[in-house]
Amino acid sequence: MSLKDKTIVVTGGSRGLGLGLVEALVDQGARVAVVARGQAALAAVERRLGVTAIPADVTDEAAAHRILAEVRPDILVLNAGTTPRMGRLDRLSWADFTAPWETDVKAGLYWLQAALRLPLKPGSRVLVVSSGAAVGGSPMSGGYGGAKRMLWFMAGYANRVSEQKDLGIRFQAIVPRQMVAGTGVGDEASTAYARALGIGTEEYLARFGAPMPPRQFGDHVVAVLDDPQYAAGFAFGLKGDTGITILEGETA
Repeated sequence: MSLKDKTIVVTGGSRGLGLGLVEALVDQGARVAVVARGQAALAAVERRLGVTAIPADVTDEAAAHRILAEVRPDILVLNAGTTPRMGRLDRLSWADFTAPWETDVKAGLYWLQAALRLPLKPGSRVLVVSSGAAVGGSPMSGGYGGAKRMLWFMAGYANRVSEQKDLGIRFQAIVPRQMVAGTGVGDEASTAYARALGIGTEEYLARFGAPMPPRQFGDHVVAVLDDPQYAAGFAFGLKGDTGITILEGETA
C-alpha cells in the first residue's frame, strides 16, 4: 500500500534505527508522530523532518493508551528499547540482566494491549521490532535475546487476539539480523564483543557482511509496509547484504 498521507506512530524514533525509519517514512509522504523520552533528540527530529513530537515514557501504560486514542494511526511501529547492559553471565546483576524486560517487553505489552483494546481501526498494521539475538541468543547481553524473542512471540499472540475479536489488525515482527554501527545497542554490543575476542570493532562488525545503516533499515521496513508480497507474512529478517527475508509466513 502507498504510505503517502498515512498516519504512523514510531516509538523510539528520535535516534538509531528508529530515526532511520522515520526518515524513510517522511520521504514516502507519511504523517509521522515520534514518541521518545529524550527531549533534545526529539526536538531536533521535529525541526529537521517536520514530524509530530510526542514526549513520553514508552513504559507508561496510560501514555500508550492516550497517544493511540489521540493519534489513531494507520500504522504503529514499536521500536523503542533500552541499551542492554553488557557483561559475561557470571558478572551481571539481576537488574542488569532484566533491564530489557523492564523496558522493551513492558513497553511492548502496554502498546500491544492498547492497540487491541482501543482498538486500532480495521486494516491497521503494527510492526514489532525484535532482534537477531532472538534467533541465536546474545551471551554477553543478559536477558536481551530472551526479551527480543518474547516481543516476537507477543506479536503472534496479538494476531490471535485480533482474529478472535475480528479486529482486522495485522501484527508483524521485524528482525534486524546484524549489529548496526551508530546506534546505542549496536555500538555498545559490538564494542563489548570485539573486546572479548581481542579484535577491533570494525573487524567484528565485518563478520555480519555488508553493513545496514539505520536509513537502509528504514528503507527495508518501508518495503515491508509497501510491497504486497510482504502483506501476509509475519516475521521478516533484515540484513545489509541479503535485504529482506521472510522468517515466518502467515500465522494462524
